[in-house]
Amino acid sequence: MNRKIMKDWIIEALQNLGGKGWPREVSKYIWEHYESELKNAGDTLYTWQYDVRWAAQSLRNEGKLKPVNNRRDLPWELLKTKN
Repeated sequence: MNRKIMKDWIIEALQNLGGKGWPREVSKYIWEHYESELKNAGDTLYTWQYDVRWAAQSLRNEGKLKPVNNRRDLPWELLKTKN
């Protein structure tokens, strides 16, 4: 399993959470919807929560999530896209 899929899952989770959510809410969503994929992904079962945090930082770097500036008291939030 590659980390790109984690980025897709984060975006999906946040969209379903109204555009923002705490890391535990995002992880819970991912587990509830992708448990079988995670269990069948070899060692990813043991690293997926780390991988999700890496993917969230990657989404911030790409301008898809709001920056949190190393704060842990802010939820993850999708940036609004301009149409």
